[in-house]
Amino acid sequence: MGELLVVASVVVVGFVLLSLVSTARLGSRRVTALAGLAGVALVAACGGTGPGTGPGTDPTPSATEPAPSPTVEPSETPESSEIPVYFLIDTRAGLRLARELREVTGDPVAGAVGTMIAGPLDPDYSTTWNPATTVLGVERDGATVVVDLSGDALTANVGSEAAALMVQQLVYTVVGAVGEDVRVLLHIDGEPAGDLWGATTWPDPVAPVDPLNVRLLVQIDQPAEGAETTSPVTVSGDAAVFEANLLWHVLDAAGAQVASGFTMTTEGQTFAPYSFTVDLEPGEYTVVIVEDDPSGGEGGTPMSDTATVTVS
Repeated sequence: MGELLVVASVVVVGFVLLSLVSTARLGSRRVTALAGLAGVALVAACGGTGPGTGPGTDPTPSATEPAPSPTVEPSETPESSEIPVYFLIDTRAGLRLARELREVTGDPVAGAVGTMIAGPLDPDYSTTWNPATTVLGVERDGATVVVDLSGDALTANVGSEAAALMVQQLVYTVVGAVGEDVRVLLHIDGEPAGDLWGATTWPDPVAPVDPLNVRLLVQIDQPAEGAETTSPVTVSGDAAVFEANLLWHVLDAAGAQVASGFTMTTEGQTFAPYSFTVDLEPGEYTVVIVEDDPSGGEGGTPMSDTATVTVS
């Protein structure tokens, strides 16, 4: 059937062309129309239809739209926290705990304990934990936090006083990271620590003891050791001092005193916050705070804390 249509169409086209040639009286407009009819007939003979219509004709393709770009999720930045991390300092009352507010990322307890093991920024502080020690894990069971350390933690050359304070150093650091009073149990390579350093034992969860018995009685929190700041400099922290009185002075890089004064904590004879400001010219300074000494030196050298800062 398709072949017969093709033959018939060809015959029609030939007839139309022959008529165009033989009819001299046809006008140009008529010739054009007839030629158009011939073109349509020829298209039909080949099985086509008019543009964009009829069966078998694909619709006119639209402009290709670019594929949507894949959504790129921003990389997650581990959250950081400012946590009090505790270290050791020698005082008139023996070894005490002093703290630094340190930025840690990820799990706050694991980060704080790792920072404690790595050591302080302040050269007046120290830590006796083996720096090769790694934090293997942290788990919480109700009011108890279990800290699992590598076997390197068993290596420490300390006496009984330092060993007992190392226990409280870890307990205070964990409590500061958790933000509430908890007990702490130490594991070594997944097992209860038991005997430690030939000087103490840690068989059960341990709670923080009275801070008046283990902490440095005067503490600078801000500015941090080595900080860069502008004037006036705000100094803040906490202290447990007689009648809430706290003395302070500032030394320049040569050790000369350039400013001094006193401030008060919000409450006496217990740890309470304080804050004061001091105007300083650009340069490097050491800020010193000292507990008030009503004994006139009979109780030993008053406890103090320092922070070296650069004022720009």
